[in-house]
Amino acid sequence: MIDVMQLGWEADTVGELDHRILKAPHVKLRSFTQGPAGDVVYAVDLRINQPNSIFLSTTEMHSFEHFLLWGFQKYMPQNFISIGLMGCQTGFYLVLFNEGHAKAIFDVYEKILNDILTASEVPYANIAQCGNYKNHSLELAQQLAKRVLEARSNWQQVA
Repeated sequence: MIDVMQLGWEADTVGELDHRILKAPHVKLRSFTQGPAGDVVYAVDLRINQPNSIFLSTTEMHSFEHFLLWGFQKYMPQNFISIGLMGCQTGFYLVLFNEGHAKAIFDVYEKILNDILTASEVPYANIAQCGNYKNHSLELAQQLAKRVLEARSNWQQVA
């Protein structure tokens, strides 16, 4: 059995929580599934905005998602499975293979956010790699990255 506390997560924040009490930005373990061979798939919430309050624009989400995709592929190639948009437009779902340690995830997320701040373009924002390549904003992605980085010390304060 997986001990989420040994992975650096607060046990009472794992799973679905009442969205009325969530704080943002935060990073929390949403779920994990262990396979018969012992491999584990972890789903992590990368919450950017307060639920039912402020919503990310499609341009913000799109550009930020490209950076997250690029960054997690770069820094966690052996573990990264996918990044998905939260339909409520308040954050992203990160899916990892055999890596559920909070510190490792936080450290990579921080690297990606710092990379966004120094980037000169949005990754994959071209007609060959993106189905809506004109809907990007480096400036909006950098503003989000700056705000999330400024809250780094509170990422585990979920509720």
